[in-house]
Amino acid sequence: MTEKKIYDDLKDIDATTYDWSIRIIRSLSKMLKVKMKLHADQQVVEQGDIFLCNHFSRFETFIPQFLIHEQTGAYSCAIASSEFFKNDSVFATYLNNIGVIPHDHQNLFANLARQVFLGRKVIIFPEGGMVKDRRVMDKQGHYSIYSRITGERRKQHTGAAVLAQGIEAFKATIRNAYCAKDYEQLTRWKEDLKLDSLDQLLTASLKPTLIVPSNITFYPIRSSDNFLLKGVGFFADGLTTRQTEELLVEGNIVFKETDMDLRMGKPIDPHDAWHWWNRYLLNMVATEFKSLDEIFSLYNSPKNWKQKLLGYYFRKSAKVTRNQYMEEIYANVTINLSHLASALIMYSMECGQQQIKKHCFYKTLYIAIKELQKNKTINLHRSLLNPDEYNDLIEGKNKRFANFICIAETSGLIVSYYDSYQFLPKLCQEFDFDTIRMENLIAVYNNEVAPIRVVRKALIFAYEQCFKVSDEQLAVWAFDDEVISLAWDKQHYSNPRYEDINNEEMADENPVPFLLAPKKTNGVGILLIHGLLASPAELRGIAEALMEQGYTVLAVRLKGHGTSPYDLRKQTFEDWFDSVQRGLKIISAYCDSIVVIGFSTGGALALKLSAKNNDKIVAVVAVAMPVKFVDKSFLFIPLLHGTNQLVNWVSSIEGVKPFMENDPEHKNINYKNVPVKSLYELRRLMDELVNKQLHKIKIPTLIIYANKDPVTNIESADIIMNGLGSEYKKLVIIHSDRHGILMENIGGTWESINSFLEKEVLSKINQL
Repeated sequence: MTEKKIYDDLKDIDATTYDWSIRIIRSLSKMLKVKMKLHADQQVVEQGDIFLCNHFSRFETFIPQFLIHEQTGAYSCAIASSEFFKNDSVFATYLNNIGVIPHDHQNLFANLARQVFLGRKVIIFPEGGMVKDRRVMDKQGHYSIYSRITGERRKQHTGAAVLAQGIEAFKATIRNAYCAKDYEQLTRWKEDLKLDSLDQLLTASLKPTLIVPSNITFYPIRSSDNFLLKGVGFFADGLTTRQTEELLVEGNIVFKETDMDLRMGKPIDPHDAWHWWNRYLLNMVATEFKSLDEIFSLYNSPKNWKQKLLGYYFRKSAKVTRNQYMEEIYANVTINLSHLASALIMYSMECGQQQIKKHCFYKTLYIAIKELQKNKTINLHRSLLNPDEYNDLIEGKNKRFANFICIAETSGLIVSYYDSYQFLPKLCQEFDFDTIRMENLIAVYNNEVAPIRVVRKALIFAYEQCFKVSDEQLAVWAFDDEVISLAWDKQHYSNPRYEDINNEEMADENPVPFLLAPKKTNGVGILLIHGLLASPAELRGIAEALMEQGYTVLAVRLKGHGTSPYDLRKQTFEDWFDSVQRGLKIISAYCDSIVVIGFSTGGALALKLSAKNNDKIVAVVAVAMPVKFVDKSFLFIPLLHGTNQLVNWVSSIEGVKPFMENDPEHKNINYKNVPVKSLYELRRLMDELVNKQLHKIKIPTLIIYANKDPVTNIESADIIMNGLGSEYKKLVIIHSDRHGILMENIGGTWESINSFLEKEVLSKINQL
């Protein structure tokens, strides 16, 4: 069969074919596990012409086109290997229809330039082949990559810069023709470019040709088996190392939960790299160019000395522009925890260390995260910005870190001992280009983040600080994390899909947690815990009163509060308790003696916390704790919650009654809508407290109730008092028909607390 190349009859993008291709990709993206996110200003995507991406997997090569189309509706063309175009096949025709051009087309640059004039985007991978090892810097700090063809390292391609310069040169030629009123030539160009009018041609010639450097980062990278590899291996007689590696790593990217961040950097105008000679020579020869093809022939077959000289300067400028956009590409990596851990391991080995203590490893990573958060010139993965993703790192309980260590151990790179990680020799071995992603992902992660010098600097600083950072400084960062966490949650639940409930809410008091330090401390710290549906705002009054008496006061925010009832609906009482435990750790950095005061649900959490921390907490106060409810319908909450769960399991409906309406005493603080699940979690909390925790409490305890509380049945008081294991326990009954007796200081509630603290805490401290 005679091979026929379709190079010379390239057609324009077929909109119908392109559109159904986008629909297919959109459907596939919902089925696959990879989560694609584009980070770019709308204006950058709209104004950009040539989009450059680094290349790590085959899967990513069609994603930029898809994401650009999703954001702007624009069509993109790209370059593919000529092997796909050797025959006049259905596939070759399809690629042609969606704007894919073979890499060795004799008029490649001219064809791409025509697409830009038509308002299309051009997608280019300037590294050429895949950079599996992510190694883009040599020992001198210069950018280069490994070439599979030559087996040596080489500079990245200048093709994108050449294309942009040629387009800019042609635009200058068009502008000169307009100035000369050469309408005959302008009309020919308009027809050649298939534009609608001369005005469209002029408008295109006035717009700068912008190159948009973009970085694609996958996280996490895995090298474990996947069903794709197993399936292909079952039917194939044998796979090459290269095939196995690509199916293994890239199959995991697609079929296991992976974040794919496409981050577009600052656009580059190639005109900025031009020497004044470029502009002068271009003006001299502009009238000589009759087509795009003639402009791009400057590089290989100039017609005279002026064109030859201009081509020389263009080549020099192209290298300058290439260096600019490659630096910008690599600077836009989305930094994640595996990057930090890998860089720290490799730095430790450079320093001659063969192991690192676990507590030092965790603390160093945490300090580095807090340092890097200050730097606005780098891009951190959301898991390094959202404290919920990393606040358990310092205790060594972080899931992402655990997965990283598991892969490192399985790959034979480190060994985990009781209190340290031992580095193995394999970490320093050289691996083949097609095996490194399977054998040493730590090196791959380290290579990827190597161009971001501030990361290494932050890690070195954090490692040095690890041995001398104070508990108080860690507490400052931890409190900062609590504030950041609230901001993250509020932003997430401000999404329009939550408006049906959010629009009914009236709470407008600031829900941020707060820490109050007195001018002169008495040495006692107080942890305040608010009630269900509320926020720290309901405790502001008593907090300020306690601070005036010399107490250091921290009011925590229970997870799910101060944001949206939808947020609260996702939380368990264990999540609330985690908030309280973090609060105890923070306040403990400032004071040796800690008192916990909780209101309503917060009272139950205060007692549970005291049961687990008799050594840290010296006294506890619980106010209006709802063991029993006045409203008997609360007895059916477990049944209603179970029904909601059943409906969720068998349909897409969010339960028969996910929320119940509430008429709060303090509408500016409390949610109006109560998640049924939250009431169920409160029931779980009370059951555990009464049946398993109360008897463990041995410290002085003050219990306060209102005799006519409209929410909490006064019978709750006897249950609590009878269950406490405290030697000193006191019950105070306030005469009131309000639930919020602590916030409103009804019946001398604050005075009762002050008296208790004076007698059972301050007096005993003064005796020591």
